[in-house]
Formats: sequence, structure tokens, C-alpha cells
Amino acid sequence: MKKQRGAGILMPISSLPSPYGIGTLGAEAYHFVDQLDKAGQKYWQVLPVGPTSFGDSPYQSFSAFAGNPYFIDLDELVKQGLLTKEEIEAYDWGDDAEQVDYATLYQNRFPLLHKAYERSEHKQTKSFRKFQSANRYWLEDYSFYMALKFYFGGQEWSLWEDSLKYRRKDALVKYKELLQEEIGFWQFAQYHFFDQWKKLKKYANKKGIKIIGDIPLYVALDSADVWTHTDLFELDERKRPTQVAGVPPDCFSEDGQRWGNPLYCWKRMKKDGYDWWKHRMQANAALYDVIRIDHFIGIVHYWSIPAECPTAVEGKWRKGPGKHLTKVIRKATKGSDIIAEDLGIVSDQVRALINQTGWPGMKILEFAFDGGAENEYLPHHYQNSNCIVYGGTHDNQTLMGYYGNRTPEQLSFLMKYLHIKKVKQIPKAMLRLAYGSIADTVIFQMQDILELDDTARMNEPSTVGTNWRWRMKPGAFQKEQISRLKKYCTIYDR
Repeated sequence: MKKQRGAGILMPISSLPSPYGIGTLGAEAYHFVDQLDKAGQKYWQVLPVGPTSFGDSPYQSFSAFAGNPYFIDLDELVKQGLLTKEEIEAYDWGDDAEQVDYATLYQNRFPLLHKAYERSEHKQTKSFRKFQSANRYWLEDYSFYMALKFYFGGQEWSLWEDSLKYRRKDALVKYKELLQEEIGFWQFAQYHFFDQWKKLKKYANKKGIKIIGDIPLYVALDSADVWTHTDLFELDERKRPTQVAGVPPDCFSEDGQRWGNPLYCWKRMKKDGYDWWKHRMQANAALYDVIRIDHFIGIVHYWSIPAECPTAVEGKWRKGPGKHLTKVIRKATKGSDIIAEDLGIVSDQVRALINQTGWPGMKILEFAFDGGAENEYLPHHYQNSNCIVYGGTHDNQTLMGYYGNRTPEQLSFLMKYLHIKKVKQIPKAMLRLAYGSIADTVIFQMQDILELDDTARMNEPSTVGTNWRWRMKPGAFQKEQISRLKKYCTIYDR
């Protein structure tokens, strides 16, 4: 990122307040931009905005290119005459303003969007045809994939009939004709997502706020990308993964993490100049002002786990594409700012590549107090300003939950370092510590600014069932927090 001190907030779109079960690109998103502006913030970081699959993780999406239809603002569709307020309110959107109910959303959102689609005349518009043309690389494949997925009761493509699994021409032609209307619906949903996103981003940019987007290094097996481009992934003759992604055992997990994503066939990708990656990064550069590449270390070397193994223990390190891919990314994003998520086992090769690119890495304050004064995540060890400092990320405990799990020795050192006497002062002191550091950019989770406990935690890695659900209560981000952030931005030249 460019050399300018700044600060921002990590706030997923899904976590915004909304009467419709999940945050959207509507009025509350614009209100949040206004609050960021008042708080002196220069960045709004979001989690991946793609359509989510089983487990609701934004890091396991049905597409590396598409937007999440859940984020389409329903009130905007009312303004366009495609829905009525009564129709929206006739559906159940869950009864907990602080939790997303994904099962309810899945049941109710799509029938409502279908009603809007049936009334829409978008197909005759110049703007829709322009949208189709601009997204030709992925839009038709994704829409066809989703139409098939719903037709087959939500099954992943590997369970479809062989003629479709192997993409035989006669079967593709047959089902495209059969599902023509449903394919049109999924294109309609993408058209509205991107139209609303573009307007929100323009509004934020006018206020001087850049949007940081997060992209997973890997894509989900159950995705349009893998079904459409099977040759780009390590699959056997039955189109099943032979090796899957994850990370090795460490101090946090004795079994490591088995993510299950299919691995890229890097040799094959190299042959066409990483064409899929070019398209992916161009699409993300259009979507975001700054792109954070999740699990950047996998570009240098990645943990390869035999698909039949239930844990990550049996994996081995393999060499990634390295600078060949980072050169492609730089060219495809045309100078957009990039953040390299360099958390995990950072080797000398990873550090060398990050230094070569000039992209900033990440410093996590929650990692800073596990040892003593020599811990590299403590701000007095930051060697230069070209980094982003976080209190914690979406994968970590909230700051309130974090200090409850420290040993007495760790807590004693932490409080001495922060110059505080009471445990409850930790979140504010951490915020001030980060803002006063030499790091060019500071990003804190909304939960930590609101000083919420672990019931507001976004994700606990290697668990399924309660993640990705937290939502901010309406009115929770108040003048007190906004004023504090503004004050720290002023004091520390952010």
C-alpha cells in the first residue's frame, strides 16, 4: 500500500444491521461509510463477498468471481418496483438481530428474488448487456452452474450425472435449454449485486474511504471455477481431488488444518500464463481498492495433503509458483494496492518474495504477548512502516475473549507493556498502541472497537456450525467510539 498513514475497520457486509436477516448493500452500508468518515478512517475492510456454500464460510464460495445474492438490498428492489414492502415482510428473516440465520435465508431469499426477476425488464437494457459483456469470462458458467445446482437439489457437481460432471457437449446443450430461465435468474442476481456494489464503492471513495477486499488463495471444490476448469486443478480421472489444501500441525492444532480445497495444477496454469489468475485478479481489482491475498505463503510453498487423509498430519511441503504468479498479479491489478497475508510458517523465501514485491505484510497484536519482550509482533520490533497492524483478524478471538485466556505471566507482561492497571482497559489500550505504532495502516475488527466478548467471534478455525454469524446491533457504533477513533487518528497522524 502507498506510504500514507491511515486506519480502518474490519466489518463484513454480512455483519451490518438490517431487518432482513443479514447485512446488505443498502442504507446501513451507506450509514457505516458516513460513520467511518466521521471517525477519520481511510479504510473499510470486508471479508470475501462471494456466494457462500455449506458451512457459510466466505472462504468457501461457489465462485471466485460472483457476488453474494444475500447482500442485494431488498429495499432498492422496492424502489425499482420489482418488489413490495409487504412481500418482503411476509417472509421470516430470523428473530435474532445479532446472528445470521443462514438456513432461513436460504429458504426465503431466493423465492423473493425470483419474484423480482419475473417482473424485471433488465434484459432489454443497455446496462445489462454491458454487464454481460464485461463479465463474459465467468458469468455464463457461474449462472449455469447455480441453475444446475438448484435443479439437482443442492448437490455438488461431483455427484451430478457423468455427462454433466465430464461436461459432455450434448448434455451441456440439453440442460442450457432446459434451464434457460433459471440461468437468466442467476445473471439477474449478479447484475443487481454488482450494480449496488459499484454505487456503494463510489460513495465510499468520494468520502476518501478505500475498500479492502479479502480473497482466499484457494477456491472451493464445490464451485463453478473447478467444474468449468477441471484441468487447472489436481483431480483424478473421476474428477476427485488427489491432494487438498491445509496447513501443518502447529502449537494451535496438533492435527493441523485440513481445509479440503483442491490444489492448483501450477504446471498447467503456467502453460497459459496463469490466464485464470489474470481474470480473477482483474475482477478483484475492479471490485476493491486494496486486495488482501489470504494465505499468501501458499504462493511460495504450500502444504499438500493426500485427499484420503482425514487430518493435515500426512501432508508435505511443495513449491508454489512464487514470483511467476506475483508478476501476473501485479500486471493484472494495474497498480492496485495489495496486502500479503503472511501469517503462519513464514520462511526466508516468503520474506524474500514479499520484500521483492514491496507489498505490506501483517502484524497481529494478539500474537504479540505469548512470549516476552523479544516477540516479533510487539510494535518495538517493527522494522519498517510498510505493514498493516491488526488487533486480531476474523480467525482470532475478540480482544475481550483473548485476555481471558492469558496465563497470569502473560497478562502481567501485557498490562505492563500497555501501561494499564485494569484488565478491562486492554481493548482501548491495544487500540492506542496500534495507532501509535510506525505501521502505515491500522485495522481493528468492529467487535473489538465495541469491546464485545467471544460470543461475537467471527470464526474459530477447524469448527463448523456457529461461525460467520455475528451481526452488529442497530445503533451499536456510537458517538463515543467514533470520537475516540477520530482523536487517535488526529494524535497519531492517521
